[in-house]
Amino acid sequence: MSQPFELLFDRVHAIRAEVTKAIIGQLEAVDFAIATVLAGQHALIEGVPGVGKTLLVRALARTLGVEFGRIQFTPDLMPADITGTNVFNLARNEFVFAPGPIFTAFLLADEINRAPAKTQSALLQAMQERSVTIDRTTHALSPDFTVFATQNPVEFEGTYPLPEAQKDRFFLRIPMGPPEREAEVELAARTLGSDAPEALVERGDLQPQLGPGGLAALRAALMTLTVRPEIVGYVVDIVRATRHHDSILLGAGPRATQALVLAARAAAALEQRDFVTPDDVKRMAPHVLGHRMILRPEYEVEGVQIEEVVQSVLAEVAVPR
Repeated sequence: MSQPFELLFDRVHAIRAEVTKAIIGQLEAVDFAIATVLAGQHALIEGVPGVGKTLLVRALARTLGVEFGRIQFTPDLMPADITGTNVFNLARNEFVFAPGPIFTAFLLADEINRAPAKTQSALLQAMQERSVTIDRTTHALSPDFTVFATQNPVEFEGTYPLPEAQKDRFFLRIPMGPPEREAEVELAARTLGSDAPEALVERGDLQPQLGPGGLAALRAALMTLTVRPEIVGYVVDIVRATRHHDSILLGAGPRATQALVLAARAAAALEQRDFVTPDDVKRMAPHVLGHRMILRPEYEVEGVQIEEVVQSVLAEVAVPR
């Protein structure tokens, strides 16, 4: 009889292979997106326009066989445009709930920082509790509900920075840059034919790799992977070190500790191992911690990058044997 993690490894391999039929030259971003879903969390995807942020989420939703929805965030978007509202039905002489686009499995919150904080906050309850409360009535969302929010890391005109409380609810920050030359050549060549990445998704050529309840089964299998107490202690020491580093004004909180443990376990599954190593923690740490910390102004002025600080913290914390 096969172990639960063997099914997990098999399905993760199949999901990765199917998604990369459409996503070219972005394997790390694909892995981080899969890790987010396995952990049952949400992710913030950063990249300039045209690198495939939307396509990644659509391809992943198609491969997992779940419903996909998209909201284009704009300055005039209102919370009710996301959550839905109660409308009066004349025929029935009563108010009827009209659900908004948030009632889906995978939600792409496109350019989330273009909407004001009031609208951004409409996602907070949904991300934390997988439910929406409207007029004192709570409506449950799909158990697979996952938010993938995108933003352009270099375009800030007409944008509203995400509050720290909201950034902390994003499990990972997934950077997406331009692909390497070889991958971009392949992308350009495929664009000339019928197997362009967008066409594969539009035609439904990507085959679902999970059946009903399949995602819940993978998450249950992920929980069987071994995380030694020494690894847990290592994660705690890393997060606590961010709170005392000279260049950090605000370090990562306890939610970051939880996220890094879960992310390391998902990283082990991606590597087809049934136990977590310090290297799994190191791989995920920059993407779990970077958006949860604030640099001191004097270090920002000097051009210090948050990724450099995370690597400095990792170098200072003793690695368990």
